[in-house]
Amino acid sequence: MARDPDTIQREIEQARDALASTLDELTTQANPKRLVDNARAGAVAKLNEPKIKYPLIGVGLLIALLLLRKLFR
Repeated sequence: MARDPDTIQREIEQARDALASTLDELTTQANPKRLVDNARAGAVAKLNEPKIKYPLIGVGLLIALLLLRKLFR
């Protein structure tokens, strides 16, 4: 049974709108600036955890002390 051309046209427009919406969403998700911002926020959050933060401070102080010791010897 043949379909009505108007129905076919409406279905094509609906499919086109759905595809455009999906493409816009993918473009937003794959935005390099957004990806960098998310990675940076994740790294900062991870570095602010006490399990990570305090050992890093300790290592930094140790390196600073070793450098000062070497400079004044």
